[in-house]
Amino acid sequence: MLQVFCKTSGSDFCMGLLKNDYSWALLAGLSCVFGFAPFGIFPIPLLALAVLFALWQRAGTPRKAAWLGFAFGLGLFCAGIGGIYIAMHVYGDMPLLLALLATLLFAAFWALVPALAGYTQARIPAAGALRITLVVPAIWALLEWFRGLLVTGFPWLVFGYAHSDDPLAGYAPLLGVYGVSLAAAVSAGLLLLLWQSRWSKQGKLAIILLFSIWGLGALLRTIAWTQPHGEPFSVALVQGNIAQNLKFDEDAMVGTLETYRRLASQNEARLTVLPETALPLLRHEVPPILVEQLRNRARQNGGDMLIGSFERDHGSYYNSVFTLGEADEQHYRKQHLVPFGEFIPLRPLLGWFINGVLNIPMGDLARGDAQQAPLEIAGQRVAVNICYEDVFGEEIIRALPQATLLVNVTNDAWYGDSPVAAQHNQIAQLRALESGRMMLRATNTGVTSIIGADGKVLQQLPQHVEAVLLGVAQGYDGFTPYVRWGNAAVLLVIALILAGAWSRRKRNAV
Repeated sequence: MLQVFCKTSGSDFCMGLLKNDYSWALLAGLSCVFGFAPFGIFPIPLLALAVLFALWQRAGTPRKAAWLGFAFGLGLFCAGIGGIYIAMHVYGDMPLLLALLATLLFAAFWALVPALAGYTQARIPAAGALRITLVVPAIWALLEWFRGLLVTGFPWLVFGYAHSDDPLAGYAPLLGVYGVSLAAAVSAGLLLLLWQSRWSKQGKLAIILLFSIWGLGALLRTIAWTQPHGEPFSVALVQGNIAQNLKFDEDAMVGTLETYRRLASQNEARLTVLPETALPLLRHEVPPILVEQLRNRARQNGGDMLIGSFERDHGSYYNSVFTLGEADEQHYRKQHLVPFGEFIPLRPLLGWFINGVLNIPMGDLARGDAQQAPLEIAGQRVAVNICYEDVFGEEIIRALPQATLLVNVTNDAWYGDSPVAAQHNQIAQLRALESGRMMLRATNTGVTSIIGADGKVLQQLPQHVEAVLLGVAQGYDGFTPYVRWGNAAVLLVIALILAGAWSRRKRNAV
């Protein structure tokens, strides 16, 4: 379409852009956002990755391949994480130009990972179809895994998430989201091979392999990896829709507490879940009369409530949830914190600057323990994760197989009307698939949802409305392969691919 426009308009500048590989890489990266929620056009990232692989193929030097990867990554992250600008400028009071610059720098930093992928694949000795369809996809998936570790990890927009509702999701219970990414990258390589070979023998083989990969994924989606635990039970997920600029406003505090008291009391669910920091107070500051009202309501329903708040313990502050109801009060403390939002990295160097330009309440929290037992409530063993924690599948499975149910409490109001909340819900679908457990999500402004153990969204509320999602949940027991192996399995597959390519080169050199 762009090419047709440029030809008809006669624009030399536009035609110059089309002849520039870096422009194509940037546009391919930008287009990927439409493959993720809320758009969900999953073929777009596949085609975009095939374009990147083609550009790498003709790059000529590792340096150019790195710059092409950087351009692709810059487009991907600029388009996909615009919500960070909203969090910093609209709600964090950072000056507009500084917030734009910070967002661009953030995107540029993470674009270094696709740049590293480009450089690495150019240095790996392999040629022909093997390179396009296995070696380059393996390096892509490996560097996505690396992105989940770098600094404190940022596995947002990992390509596997774009396939939460298609056949490739069937690989998640075996190999996790990075295994889905590997299958997607191999598919992109096969599409490129098909384009280059057309109906030659290689092209026909590419078609067969594409159908095999996607067909096997569809077959895997039919497997029930885990078994029901106990009887189905009623749940109520509360979406208070408290505006972020009012959430920590002392003048609005009474209204916030009353909203959640009212919504939590208007159901008979055995398990009621309130969002992250629904009560924006320290646990010991929550009015005793409110605590008793919520506890009594949970007991009348024969169950429990999960409530988000802050805690103070020995001078440290935590983002946490606590329980009220038939079971004794229990607590979970968030252990994977968001840099600059919940803690300040290199505080002696950066603390003065961050505190000067960002206004984020409770922005210097302590980490909870990495190993925390599931909460024994409502007849289930519930593994709670708070907001950003559910981005890390390898951390979620720490509570398994003991946990029978996953619960995520979130406040994505920070990101306004951006796609972040929908992307976050899509991420939760992969956590359900990987673990073979249902995922309940209670959020402040959306997306509040009930996700089945097969990763399918069963129910969800519209965003930015005050409501309670009433539904039925089921606990599950057992292991998926991913729960047993974690990311070790996909890393082994990647290692075998790269070792095989290296071995083949050595044999050909003899």
